[in-house]
Parts: sequence; C-alpha cells; structure tokens
Amino acid sequence: MLTNFDFYILNAIQSVRGPVLDRIMIFITYLGSSALIWVVPAAVLLCRRRTRRSGVVILAAMLLGQLFGTLILKNIVMRPRPFNYPQALLTAGNLPISPPMGRWSFPSSHAVTAFAAATAMTLHDKRWGWAAFPAALLVSFSRLYLYVHFPTDVLAGAILGVLCALLAVLICERANKIKD
Repeated sequence: MLTNFDFYILNAIQSVRGPVLDRIMIFITYLGSSALIWVVPAAVLLCRRRTRRSGVVILAAMLLGQLFGTLILKNIVMRPRPFNYPQALLTAGNLPISPPMGRWSFPSSHAVTAFAAATAMTLHDKRWGWAAFPAALLVSFSRLYLYVHFPTDVLAGAILGVLCALLAVLICERANKIKD
C-alpha cells in the first residue's frame, strides 16, 4: 500500500518533466552527489579558529548520516529503487540519468547528507538555514524527479539527516567537555 502511494506521487512528478528541467535536476543531484555544496562551507568553517567546531559538526553529521543510512539501513531494508519495480513508469533504460551504482533505495543518501549538513549549518548560524534547507529540499526533490528514490526514501533520509546532525552536536559537545 505504501509503495502504491509512493508510485502515485513519483508518477505525478513525472508529469512536469521536460528537457530544461531535466538538465536542472541532473545538475542539482550532481551537486548533492559530490556533496560540494556541503563540504565547501564546512571546509571554510574549519579554516577559522572561531568557527572550526561548526565545521567539524557539519562533517561529523554527514559522516554519521552515511554510516547509519548508507552502510547500515540500506543493507538492512534492501528496498529496490523505483525503476526496478514492474509497475514503474520509467526503467533503468529510460531514466534521465544513468542508474545509480547503489542497488538499494531506502533511505536516500542524498537526503541524509543534505539534511544532516543543512541542520548542522543552521545550528551554527540560523541565517544559514535560509539557504541550506531550500538547497537540501532541492537535492532531495531531484532524486524523486529523476525517479531514483521513493518519497518515503527521501522523507526517511531527511529525518535521519536531522537526527545525525543533532547526534554530531552532542558528540562534539561531549568531546569538548572531556578535552576541557
């Protein structure tokens, strides 16, 4: 039943597809794949003594997200990607991008990383949230648009990303207290 609901939303998104939007979504998903939009701000923060801890939290949040999402949850749940289902509107052969290397869909690693970084950035400076969260939403939406994740994959990834950012803050605060 949940998969049918996922397909309903996923297939509705396909009704807005077009060549220009395809290019935009491919570019956005590429930014999420390379994590440049998250790593560059973290690296800049790492360079300044006053903001170094925030840079560490952002990177730690993303690493925790990949650990829990990609290495653990994906291999426990083992949900196939949407294009691998018999009722799929798109197949591996007619996706706007090459099929992702990872076989499993749940949770979306792009969403996990994006929301982990966006949450950590916002915790550093609330003003960053105005840019970070819309970027995280765009990266996550691009995965639906490109038909490589279900909406529940993205939702679970977003929740996990937020939780990993909060965990990263706790770990870094504890480590700092031990150090002091």
